Amino acid sequence: MATLLLKRLTLHTVKTGNNCIRCPGTYTLHQTAPARPSFRASGPRLSCPIHAKAFGTVADTQDERKKKKKNEPALSNIGRKIHERVIHVLDEAGNDLGNMHRADVIRLMNERDLRLVTRDSGAEPPQYQLLTGAQIHEERLRLRELGKAHPKPGPTLTKELTFSSNIGRHDLDTKSKQIQQWIEKKYRVQITIKKGKNVEPENKMEEICNQILHTMPGIATFSTRPQPVRGGKAVMCVLRHLSKKEENAHGETQGAQKEDPLNKENGNNRESDVVHP
Repeated sequence: MATLLLKRLTLHTVKTGNNCIRCPGTYTLHQTAPARPSFRASGPRLSCPIHAKAFGTVADTQDERKKKKKNEPALSNIGRKIHERVIHVLDEAGNDLGNMHRADVIRLMNERDLRLVTRDSGAEPPQYQLLTGAQIHEERLRLRELGKAHPKPGPTLTKELTFSSNIGRHDLDTKSKQIQQWIEKKYRVQITIKKGKNVEPENKMEEICNQILHTMPGIATFSTRPQPVRGGKAVMCVLRHLSKKEENAHGETQGAQKEDPLNKENGNNRESDVVHP
């Protein structure tokens, strides 16, 4: 009887979606699925991304050396902070010691009481020189004097001046003096002369430019010769200071012109001394 009952229970069991087995009658068997293990590690979330620097290359290292070279002063004493493992070394007399390990360089600095200065950080390996404190001081003074004797030319600034062709004589003289002061300070001066309302010759604006230039002999010249602008309603020119070569050529021309009248006067005196029969 018991065997028949078990067979009947087995045939009429119905498996539901809630993981339980319902049997006709009063018995209900629940099957609980095992919990799946979680592999996610609990931890605080980052509020901002982390930027990681990629592995450096040889090109990156050379770029960093160039940037350091620009920022470093002339003959900077790097002390014992040698970043490279192997460097090229020159001694205090300029003799080539070849490539040396930084530990050997530091030992040599301690033995001779020398300083290490950068010579060519862009070389491979970088080139350094061992110098005494007195040598570094003398070399810095020499470089400073050399910089004063040959200063780096800065950008040329341009001054602009605009006025009408109806300008009076007194006002024109005042503006010519102002232009000369700018030219002597190595400025470029851009002059724009507008056509006046009165009836006047077409070349008057160009003549005013030439008049201004003639007030500064041996000082200025045209960088841009007078040319019409604004549809012919104005004339523009640019004046600049003479170069050293142009100044020397102007001085030689003035000297030759002064000698010509003297030669003519001496020639006339010689002719007057000749006794005519």
